Amino acid sequence: MKALVLAGGAGTRLRPLTHTSAKQLVPVANKPVLFYGLEAIKDAGITDVGLIVGDTAAEIQTAVGDGSAFGIHTTYIRQDAPLGLAHAVLVARDFLGDDDFVMYLGDNFIVGGINDLVEEFSAHRPHAQIMLTEVSDARSFGVAELDAAGQVIGLEEKPKQPKSNLALVGVYMFTPAIHEAVRNLKPSWRGELEITEAIQWLIDNGKQVRSTTITGYWKDTGNVSDMLEVNRLVLETVEPHVLGTVEADCELIGRVVVEAGAQVSGSRIVGPAIIGAGTKVISSYIGPFTAIAQECMVDDSEIEYSIVLRGASIRGVGRIEASIIGHYAEVTPAPRVPRAYRLVLGDHSKVQISS
Repeated sequence: MKALVLAGGAGTRLRPLTHTSAKQLVPVANKPVLFYGLEAIKDAGITDVGLIVGDTAAEIQTAVGDGSAFGIHTTYIRQDAPLGLAHAVLVARDFLGDDDFVMYLGDNFIVGGINDLVEEFSAHRPHAQIMLTEVSDARSFGVAELDAAGQVIGLEEKPKQPKSNLALVGVYMFTPAIHEAVRNLKPSWRGELEITEAIQWLIDNGKQVRSTTITGYWKDTGNVSDMLEVNRLVLETVEPHVLGTVEADCELIGRVVVEAGAQVSGSRIVGPAIIGAGTKVISSYIGPFTAIAQECMVDDSEIEYSIVLRGASIRGVGRIEASIIGHYAEVTPAPRVPRAYRLVLGDHSKVQISS
């Protein structure tokens, strides 16, 4: 069995971060989201992995390499434009051959991994198997309709009037039957080849499609609030340890990780939280569910429930919360007089200002 991991896409909902960085490499608990997926694939016993890449191909390849760090072998497959999940299967045809495979969206996060799904698929070997989860608003997802016996009878991508609250999770299992399905597709109203339509083609042509409804935690980390929520979840599992330097005038409470080379002085850190290697925290408060990456500076500031990326600097700021601070960003106080806000914002940014 092989794995096809989708690591392309523009990541428009995470702009401006994704103007300069692949969305799959934005970290939670100081580790890129993509890495959690690759580890889950390896844990399921799959080592031959194809990565679909686009404009951020060089960054993905630098981060993942040949896959040996994860115990896998990687093959990079170029998708010139994000033309849909089924299009990714189409361009990966030579890599996939006639093997069964799992398709995994690289910006998804699933607690507990995919071992059970792979085992269930291998035991029954339907033509396709999908994972479903209940959501409060299904209009932003692929949606499955089940009959009274729980069999999949219909699928629709981002419907205006969903027929159920069962959304497709970003993990799919396929036999080679899917290749005939994707060859018979035409672009949807979104201009994409939809994987939901490919699975519907299998159903319409008498192929067996099974579903598994998961009750565990799943997130599509495509926006800031979901990134912060996944960061919170992962930090709740960390084991406290201090490898860096923590001065005697500091207070560490709860599950706090201070990585090698980090320096903490005159500060209070309330976990769960992680301080990355080479980072300096001086005269500051770091609150729960905060991940500060490597080589950052936090001086005379307060920050909580946030993600701070490599090389960022936060100095003299009273309070930051529910935020993602980008690579090498600088956050400083504004001049007190005259009172005004000075902003340099990337395209599609969102800013909340308290007047």
